[in-house]
Amino acid sequence: MTTIPWLTILGVLPLVGALVLLVLPRDNARLIKQVALVFSLAALVFTVVMGLQFDADSTAAFQFVESYPWIPAFGISYSVGVDGIGLVLVALATTLVPVTILAGWNDVEDGRNVKGYFAMILVLETLMIGVFSATDVFLFYVLFEVMLIPIYFLIGRYGGPNRAYAATKFLIYSLVGGLLMLAALIGLYVVSAQQLGQGTFDFAALVGLDIDPTTQKILFLGFFIAFAIKAPLWPFHTWLPDAAKESTPATAVLLIGVLDTVGTFGMIRYLLPIFPSASEFYAPIIIAMAVIGIIYGALVALGQTDMKRLFAYSSMSHFGFIALGIFVFTTWSMTGSTLYMLGHGLATAAVFLTAGFLMQRAGGSSAIATYGGVNKVAPVLAGFFLFAVMSAIALPGLASFVGEFLVLLGTFSRYVVVAVIASLGIVLAAAYGLRLYQKVATGPESPHVEGMRDLGGREVTSLVPVVLLTIVLGVFPAPVLNVVNPAVDRVMDSIGMTDPAPALAPAGGEQ
Repeated sequence: MTTIPWLTILGVLPLVGALVLLVLPRDNARLIKQVALVFSLAALVFTVVMGLQFDADSTAAFQFVESYPWIPAFGISYSVGVDGIGLVLVALATTLVPVTILAGWNDVEDGRNVKGYFAMILVLETLMIGVFSATDVFLFYVLFEVMLIPIYFLIGRYGGPNRAYAATKFLIYSLVGGLLMLAALIGLYVVSAQQLGQGTFDFAALVGLDIDPTTQKILFLGFFIAFAIKAPLWPFHTWLPDAAKESTPATAVLLIGVLDTVGTFGMIRYLLPIFPSASEFYAPIIIAMAVIGIIYGALVALGQTDMKRLFAYSSMSHFGFIALGIFVFTTWSMTGSTLYMLGHGLATAAVFLTAGFLMQRAGGSSAIATYGGVNKVAPVLAGFFLFAVMSAIALPGLASFVGEFLVLLGTFSRYVVVAVIASLGIVLAAAYGLRLYQKVATGPESPHVEGMRDLGGREVTSLVPVVLLTIVLGVFPAPVLNVVNPAVDRVMDSIGMTDPAPALAPAGGEQ
């Protein structure tokens, strides 16, 4: 058993980087960016080294476990650890942060703004690592709420012309969800005190509580609404298009590609194991919400005239698939949801960053009508943009396809009609994705793209890791599956669910 505090060191690394940035001279923007990149790469390397120590065959619920008393009088501790699902999402966060720093190198230019911008990204990385590895529910709640601060400033200070409105709307939605979660958390603490003699927020202890079904249903809603807002699921999604539109591309990647997965991660990690009967009770409603979100998000994306808003509604549709996979309660679908979170994060990075490179070359406009004929003047950029679109619509052979396929496979095994309706989202995704590429990259050259320069070395370097990971995980997902499957099996056991029996008996065999 290792005595190295892996997760604490990993979480502290970006935070130290942010503090170092604050003492650097503000007029040396290049040095500020370089230091931010170095610390983010150090966190990525440390994640890889830590990940190689992860034992996929271990029977332990969590690995790299640390626990220290924080507020003992209330049973609160600093407790962290990861299972396969948490490890994958920590790796996603530490991978995308250096990518976004490199891609967003020129997002802001003023010395003071440069320092604050990249410091906020590093602080956000620390919080993302913490929220995916917390095993004390109160610690998770604190990190869940504190994440709002850097995102609020990243949108509200460094975003577009309507950034104040978008940031405030995001904050209000998130705070309402957080208050509901806090109320449910207090209720959970009271229940634990009644059953254990002392209140606790320890995840393992809470999973073992015998909570009556009525109480479960009430407490479940407090957590679920907070997670649904964060995800975002229909009809809690309305903050997302404005936030995506006004964010810088780098901020949008971290917001939609990583932070939004906190909502669906919370559903798997907390809702299902702690409130199993309530999860089963509300499952039909949540499945309906997910399917509506899949179709509604895709249809609205199809009619968008702004690239960023299109990507936001597309993400809403994708998170519908992820929530669907969680609440149909099959091993395939739940594994698929986890892989979909990973694939969606990579796809989000690809589409927002390539769109950002386009916008930098066309005066900052994200209107689709601004572009046309990009493949004639910037073929490398157009090629990466095509790949990004194909990744977003889950083309077979790419990472998001594996997750989407497993979600639908698991859904078909339990709810055929639901799966058929959800499958329409694939058709609509192909329609809005191909339409977008056609309008932006093909046809006659728009006046705004004449003389457009192609991608430079730094920009290509930022996109290559995303492309390689998307392809490798699309054709060879086994390493991730081997890590995720044991965690999914434990979740299924905790809620007392098993996969449905095959609908057809083997040929010539008995029923």
